[in-house]
Amino acid sequence: MTSPSLELQGAIVARLRTAAALADLVGARVYDAVPPESERISKTGAAWPYVTVGEGDETSDDVDCVDGFEISLDVDVWSRATGFPQAKQISDEIRRALKSPELVLPQNVLVYFRHRQTRFLRDPDGLTSHAVMTFEAFAEQP
Repeated sequence: MTSPSLELQGAIVARLRTAAALADLVGARVYDAVPPESERISKTGAAWPYVTVGEGDETSDDVDCVDGFEISLDVDVWSRATGFPQAKQISDEIRRALKSPELVLPQNVLVYFRHRQTRFLRDPDGLTSHAVMTFEAFAEQP
């Protein structure tokens, strides 16, 4: 049996990599582990902007005959464009891509999936705009 949070992460990455409007903004730069900048530049022609599937947690929420999991997952947007406009545009496309059609998990049942919040931050390097998008879900293991 596959972990519900692992399956959800895979479904999110697959959806983001096939979302045309997002690809127009970040190309194929949707990562779990970000390659070194020199590799990103040589493979894609540009290192910025990019998207990462970030931190998350999975909390058991079992009831009679059902193994349930509350899942929280962050998707991060990284930009070196001036200000927040690019990070905000990319985060909006991510929200749209994950909103519809509904995500489906191959082995587990995704009961709900929703965007909870997006925070926009200036990273300490003074150059990077960062959006942290938090999504929450509930999944059941058969």
